Amino acid sequence: MSLPRRALIAITSAKAELFEGGGHQTGVFIGEALHPYYALKKAGFEVDLASETGKWSEDWLSLTPGFLSVEERAQYDDPKSEFRSAIDNALVAGEVDGNKYGLFFASAGHAALIDYPHAKGLKNIAAKVWDNGGIVASVCHGPSIFIGLNDLKTGEPIIKGKSITGFCTEAEDVMKITDALRSWKEPLVEEIAADNGATYKRAPGIWDDFHVVDGRLVTGMNPASAKSTAEAAVEVFETL
Repeated sequence: MSLPRRALIAITSAKAELFEGGGHQTGVFIGEALHPYYALKKAGFEVDLASETGKWSEDWLSLTPGFLSVEERAQYDDPKSEFRSAIDNALVAGEVDGNKYGLFFASAGHAALIDYPHAKGLKNIAAKVWDNGGIVASVCHGPSIFIGLNDLKTGEPIIKGKSITGFCTEAEDVMKITDALRSWKEPLVEEIAADNGATYKRAPGIWDDFHVVDGRLVTGMNPASAKSTAEAAVEVFETL
């Protein structure tokens, strides 16, 4: 079958405080959705965004200087901009037909560790895209979506026997948030890879732009990798 030139960007609907004292809310890491959104649009894709509940909130760190350009921040702040309109009208995953998409991209933010492992609606979309021969991609903490995401034909994890990347445990330690993350009682990215029979790969530097392509599976390491990961996913899509 011909794959639809349409992509679904998953966003987390969870939020939590990462540091004591408040004011450090994790949610959607905006650049990890915005950068892929425009990369995919540039490549001629129709792009929708969806969360498990249809709701979302932003990660405070993603709005600090360095993660978005001045122009990108203006696009985020403008409720009438293309991206802001798209994310403000995020779909409810359970109401989405996965057959409409040829590419699934799991954006993240630390909050994805909370809801992605249990996000049946998002997983159903990704599984259908995979089953139809499409691309499944993720960035940063996006591999949390791979927990329980199985190949519909074999019943095996879609990342089993594959190489993936995502936010490394060293980076969590450097940010001094590992204990807070452990309190959520969900596995970190490197553990997700090991638990599901995948090989975890990373760049030498924790903030390096780095992604891994393994067949129809494309994964990026951190916020700096969101655009290149989306572009790599498009390159693979063009070969299908």
